Amino acid sequence: MEGIYESLRGKRVLVTGSSRGIGRAIAEGFAKNGCDVAVHGVEPSAHLESLTAELSSCGGKIITVCGDLADPTVPAKLIAGTVEALGGLDILVSNVSVQIRKPWMEVTDEEMRLQTEINFFAGIRLIQQAVPHMLKEGWGRVITIGSAQQERPHPDMLVYSATKAAMRNVAQSIALQVADKNITVNNIAVGTIYTDRNMEALSDPEYLEKVKNNNPVKFIGEPTDCVGTVLLLASEAGRYITGDNIHVDGGRTIS
Repeated sequence: MEGIYESLRGKRVLVTGSSRGIGRAIAEGFAKNGCDVAVHGVEPSAHLESLTAELSSCGGKIITVCGDLADPTVPAKLIAGTVEALGGLDILVSNVSVQIRKPWMEVTDEEMRLQTEINFFAGIRLIQQAVPHMLKEGWGRVITIGSAQQERPHPDMLVYSATKAAMRNVAQSIALQVADKNITVNNIAVGTIYTDRNMEALSDPEYLEKVKNNNPVKFIGEPTDCVGTVLLLASEAGRYITGDNIHVDGGRTIS
């Protein structure tokens, strides 16, 4: 298919949690395909500055929006800031999340609240604020970045796993309600990826080999391995896909 992502050119995109890792790779993918992109971090940082400078060379408009999604007022501010700067919003990638590793009986109320607020409630609030702009345009894409732990929860990440499973249900429910409005909503269940979040655990050679051997493809993914699926779902090539939960995990979920 010639120019499979050509339909993305000129689309206006917000990628939350895009200062590094998977979110950064996704933002880069959109910018390289001619999109105007709003990159997001909790606060201004060197990571965001370097990303904005890098993506600006792609030719589209690149802006930065900041705010802590643990604050219930921030989702509306991020969407409003994106719409004001880019003139609208066509594609939302809800990527930001918090992952706290510890035995489930030791998780504190504050740790439960923080993960639920950012991973679940902020995701819903972002979609609530974004979809009205898509309805006005008669076109839109919502992509939530989930986890393979939706189906295979890690014993030391109870709340994280539960919130990701909940967001999968949110994506499916909303997909049904906007499907006839030319808006698709999909979830991507990501497996183990080389990101800052995982580097401490993966720095243990024994644990690293265990993770690799448990994965059918026998290697660990890079952030860029998530980009193609996101771009497909966001483009016209993915217009017939909605309410889906696509695994990008090297086959771990089915092993």
